Amino acid sequence: MKSWQEAQLHALSTAKDEDEITSVLIRAARELGFDYVAYGMQVPIPVTRPKTIIVGNYPDAWRERYLRENFVAIDPTVAYGKRSVMPLVWTEQLFESSPVFWEEAKSHGLRVGWSQALRDARGVFGMLTFARAHDNLSPKELQDSCMQMSWLACAMHEMLSSLLLARHVPEAAARLSPREIDVLRWTAEGKTSAEIAIIMNLSERTVNFHVNNAVAKLDASNKISATVKASVLGLLER
Repeated sequence: MKSWQEAQLHALSTAKDEDEITSVLIRAARELGFDYVAYGMQVPIPVTRPKTIIVGNYPDAWRERYLRENFVAIDPTVAYGKRSVMPLVWTEQLFESSPVFWEEAKSHGLRVGWSQALRDARGVFGMLTFARAHDNLSPKELQDSCMQMSWLACAMHEMLSSLLLARHVPEAAARLSPREIDVLRWTAEGKTSAEIAIIMNLSERTVNFHVNNAVAKLDASNKISATVKASVLGLLER
């Protein structure tokens, strides 16, 4: 007989699209005793206005309000997730700084919850949350299920972040040449094209050629924008 993780991995690996992956997630959440589940993701660019994407079965009214009102900026679970990837059990104390937000969440049946944040080399911040309206999480339930929930958080982050990033940030798939990576690395260090030419033993014209290619591949407006995009997307690693 397959283990729980093996069954989930098989279901995820055979899912054909985002909707099927989400259906696997919802079924797994119910097997673990939760009414609601959501995977939320913030894409790394644009830096000043990172887009929030949520999939799962949270009530539509709550999800729409959460996105419309930019509740991600005041959500204490997100603030915690930005600091730690350790699992988080919701408490009244956690939401003391956002009482109105907390009351609204509870009014939509999101009263008891568990969350875990993840961040990968592509700069994607994600968080998986399980929630229900009643029955606090007991120490025994956490002992029995925490490992499964953490495993599912990692699996869902890998599956959904790759899928959603490709859709919402197509430049994440850019393939920079070794020379393009090098000139952007030196640009990130504050070097001018002339200085990079000396460092890399190239002509300044050649350096600018590589810079312009990188700018085009990353759909950037200039070399600074291209350097920032490449950096936050993990494209400057080799």
